[in-house]
Amino acid sequence: MSKPAPGIGKGVSALFGEIPDADQLRKPIGYVNKEIAGPQSRTTNSDVVRIPVEMIEPNPYQPRLSFDRESLEELAGSIRSLGLIQPITVRRCDGSHYQIISGERRFRACSLNGMKMIPAYVRDANDQGMLEMAIVENIQRENLDPIEEALSYRRLIEECHLTQEEMALRVGKKRASIANSLRLLNLPAKPQHDLKVGLLSVGHAKVILGVDDPELQEELSDRVIAKGWSVRMLEDAVRRILAEGVAAPKQKREAPSLPESYSKLAESLSRYVSGDNVSLRYSGSGKGTLTVRFSSDKEVSELLETLERQN
Repeated sequence: MSKPAPGIGKGVSALFGEIPDADQLRKPIGYVNKEIAGPQSRTTNSDVVRIPVEMIEPNPYQPRLSFDRESLEELAGSIRSLGLIQPITVRRCDGSHYQIISGERRFRACSLNGMKMIPAYVRDANDQGMLEMAIVENIQRENLDPIEEALSYRRLIEECHLTQEEMALRVGKKRASIANSLRLLNLPAKPQHDLKVGLLSVGHAKVILGVDDPELQEELSDRVIAKGWSVRMLEDAVRRILAEGVAAPKQKREAPSLPESYSKLAESLSRYVSGDNVSLRYSGSGKGTLTVRFSSDKEVSELLETLERQN
């Protein structure tokens, strides 16, 4: 169970008592029954397959210049605990290689964990109509878990450029039902995992989404699992929390946009060191932090020599 924010977890414990470690009831998602992609395999666009990591290559047009190492390690820790909840999407380059379309951050986190196989959706080039039909067919199956269904809707939006109204016509469901399904993807990793494996119901998830704080959402998910709360019991708990003021929503501040000169600086440094070893944070008031991570004195010397040659 993740550490609650100061004042929040303490207030919840005061209301409902201490909670056993719910993580003991969780098992990682392994996609153990899915097909393993290999050089000769052919799969549909809607199935999740497991692809050897050496067959996957990054997208050369990836717009992100750097990946924050600390956040990558946090994601890697979540994947070690829960498994990869949202597979990456790749396309076939040839018979033995796949290129990442979306999910490079998840791919890097899996690589940090030393994973040999990566769950992925596979797309062929120029297959827009086939992809749409495959995803719609996938949604109409009865054995999809709530997160798989929500991810399918998001793929129709992002990859097939459908609106919620168009999706409703394709799959024969109400637009409000699709919107509620997509909201499930706003939950933190643990509640998403719990929905996927059946430890939480969609009814539980809707109640949890009524609380703004992600750490409190995880805390409530833990309590449902460990204490066997029904949806009605969870609703009563949330009402008590809100009445006590324990779950006062945090004020979210939008991150300031990075000035062009700062982006150029990060891009320049990324030419000399691995991209995920350079991170730049900007406060919007002219202050910030530039971080270049290294693993040896030799790396520092080589970087210094390169910069001196450029000058």
